[in-house]
Order: sequence, then structure tokens, then C-alpha cells
Amino acid sequence: MIEKIISGGQTGADQAGLNVAIELGLPHGGSCPRGRKSEAGRIPERYNLVEHESSDYPPRTAANVRDSDGTVVFTLGAPERGSALTIDLCERAFKPSLHLDLERVSTEEAARLLKTWIEEKKIKVLNVAGNRESKAPGIGAKVETVLMTMFL
Repeated sequence: MIEKIISGGQTGADQAGLNVAIELGLPHGGSCPRGRKSEAGRIPERYNLVEHESSDYPPRTAANVRDSDGTVVFTLGAPERGSALTIDLCERAFKPSLHLDLERVSTEEAARLLKTWIEEKKIKVLNVAGNRESKAPGIGAKVETVLMTMFL
């Protein structure tokens, strides 16, 4: 089962993963862009993230794929830009990834699919990625619900 949750710290799916880790008392971390950059400004210090040497998003995405056992990508709709890049980087690194489109699966189904995937792939360090809040309003709350449902 999950021993640590990591993410890049962006609003939306990334911060939802970190929030759940904090709420459950799980270790958390990950790489974020230099300057703790997010679309909402500086990523809050409560998230135990390491600043990447680059202030760009793709290098920290690659670092989180590398530093995890597998990546779950949450979207509302088809993966675009950052989410599509994350899936591509997982494929190139031969790392497991699971895409969950929360417009197509219910919270309960997403939690069940995620739990099964984690068990099958023996994921201990989970990278949580996906849409930022401005691209998919409400995704952060949905991801938190899915993760909490899976853990409980």
C-alpha cells in the first residue's frame, strides 16, 4: 500500500494529493518548479516539496515520474498539455500510469480502479498529477474525495 504521496504542487489535482497525505498523516513530497511556482503564485510552505533547479514545469514533472513507483493522472476530460506530457513521460520511463477521467467515472469507481491498480503494480510512492484548478474547476475537491474514498 501507499507509503508516500508526491506531486508537483500545482493547484488542482497535485495539491489535492498532498492535502490527503497531510490529512492522513502520510509522508509527502515531490519536486516543484524553482521559486515554488504555481498558477496561484507561490506554492504554500506546508507542502514538503523540493525546488527543482528549473522554474519550468516539465522538468519537475519528469523528476516526479522518476521518483515514484507509479503516477495517477486525474482529469476532467481528455488529457491535455501537462497531463498528456505526464502520461508520455511515464511511458518513456517504463513507469506505470493510470489515467482517471472524472467526467467518465464516478468517485466510487475511480477509487476502486485506483486501489486495484496500486495493489497490482505494488505502488508504494504514488505520484498524483492532473489538471490544474483553472483548467478544470472543482478537480481538487474531486481528487481529494477519490483519494479519501480509496484510503478509507
